Amino acid sequence: MKKGHIILLVLIAACIGIILSTMTDASTYANFQTAFNAEGSEFHVVGTLVKGKELVYDPKVNPDLCSFYMQDKNGVEKKVKLLKSKPQDFERSEQIVVIGQANGEEFIAKDILMKCPSKYNDGTQELSEVSR
Repeated sequence: MKKGHIILLVLIAACIGIILSTMTDASTYANFQTAFNAEGSEFHVVGTLVKGKELVYDPKVNPDLCSFYMQDKNGVEKKVKLLKSKPQDFERSEQIVVIGQANGEEFIAKDILMKCPSKYNDGTQELSEVSR
């Protein structure tokens, strides 16, 4: 075999390896129903914090555990255990994306993304919604 053929085969094998590794690590967006039907698979679930229910975070007991209730886009409410410390301004978030998997009746999240209210908002939107 020529030197060029060997290099080409190595490059093709490397590309195939990269593609396979990205496919196995990718998780998809879903709702709680889909996540709990495929228990053990990783999903991104989008929703909002249920502010009327308990939010438990005690850094003295376990600084890497925060539990709360979240409602997904379809209105399904589940308890979420976040295996990280409670994010700053968590209660003010407009939208939450938890990344993890269903386990029994709880969703175990290894990471969280938050959409917080814009600090650049001039306040006109809140005023117009209050006046309705």
